[in-house]
Amino acid sequence: MFKLRPKYKKSKVSIVIAIALIISASVFMLLQVFEGEKPFAEIKISPVPEFLGSKNELIIKASDMKRGLRSIKVSIIQGGRSILIFYKQFDFNGFLNQAGVKDYETTIALAPSTYNLAQGHVELLCEVRDFSRRKGGDGNLTVLRYNLMVDTVPPTARAISRQHNINQGGIGFIVYQVSSDTVNSGIVVGSHFFKGYPLRIEQNLMQCYFTIPLGEEASKNINIWAIDKAGNSSETGFYYHILKKRFRERDMNVSKNFIREMLVKFESSASASDAENLEKFLNINRNVRKINDDSFKELALKTSPEQLWDGEVFISLPNSANMARFGDVRYYIYNGERIDVQTHMGLDLASLANSDVPAANSGKVIFTGDLGIYGLTVVIDHGLGVATSYSHLSSISVEAGRTVNKGETIGITGETGWALGDHLHYGVMVNGFFVNPIEFLDPHWIRDNITRRLTAAE
Repeated sequence: MFKLRPKYKKSKVSIVIAIALIISASVFMLLQVFEGEKPFAEIKISPVPEFLGSKNELIIKASDMKRGLRSIKVSIIQGGRSILIFYKQFDFNGFLNQAGVKDYETTIALAPSTYNLAQGHVELLCEVRDFSRRKGGDGNLTVLRYNLMVDTVPPTARAISRQHNINQGGIGFIVYQVSSDTVNSGIVVGSHFFKGYPLRIEQNLMQCYFTIPLGEEASKNINIWAIDKAGNSSETGFYYHILKKRFRERDMNVSKNFIREMLVKFESSASASDAENLEKFLNINRNVRKINDDSFKELALKTSPEQLWDGEVFISLPNSANMARFGDVRYYIYNGERIDVQTHMGLDLASLANSDVPAANSGKVIFTGDLGIYGLTVVIDHGLGVATSYSHLSSISVEAGRTVNKGETIGITGETGWALGDHLHYGVMVNGFFVNPIEFLDPHWIRDNITRRLTAAE
């Protein structure tokens, strides 16, 4: 019987292996070159996904991790017109496009006016191809279609109430009307926004409390601001007159012993060094104060969109004397030199020690606890961005989340925090800005500035 020589057997095995390798490589190449996986594609539209407003951004993302990206094409179709708004073609680079672009992202600005788009429906079409040799070499294709609405007309707004006389640091109130497509509106004072809230939804009537923040320029522009579903916004002026106010100025002499006493009270200890004590005192009076004031502004975000207070006039601490006014400018004098200046942002009301503190009006308690220089504090939300604060309490008798009635006891006066002597620091806030509490305590002011405007809008 004929037998293969060992050398011939090895040659035959090598040939079989080589053929197998060639076939495997060919199959691999075919699978790579003619792969059938479609590329990934995504478009994000801002500010609103369903609309094209006057100004928009398109974030285009595409990727193909196998054969790489060949092209990206974005068009808008309206009324039989196809308008090319973006096209990107990529180079084939390296063996099997190994060095080609596999991942791509870009942002483009899209203004309907640039392409003469009419108000109404459009289709946004995105086409992404890869370098696969399938379909006659055209490659795999991913097609995305977005149905959008072109709306470049800004919302309208107009003041309904008239004769807005606003004290600097005081409370402003306006009734205004917006177009039905408005999704958010309010009053803009310089760089500050005060949110408006529905008064009568069926008539698109809104109401807004705002202020000219104390310490800021009193001649800032004040406008009604509105934005619609498509992200279009508008600002409309209205009549107002800012009444500039002069506030008291007062020197406060602080001694070494006074500083020590305050530090021991606030921090439980004082340093042996007068210089270190002064540095600590100034840090609390400036930096801790600012941190605490910022906390009040954060609480303003928790306001109810409905009015929670009863009647009109707010009430004060009974049988109390006003020891410090809103807006008082305090100059801190140490060894004959001015070391700091701060503005008092509430009323200091003194009565008998450990007096019951009533809620100035009905509302929801949104904060109770220690608030730095303000000591034990209660904050009540009255809705529509209006809140009241009660500080330096010796004890608190309500908890956060609870609804309280006008005149209900919420705590006891004291001298916690950055205070000497038993008293109540009472504050009123509009959207987190402290305003003059006297106005809400004055029935004549409320009648002239709020009640009449609400009645006229009926």
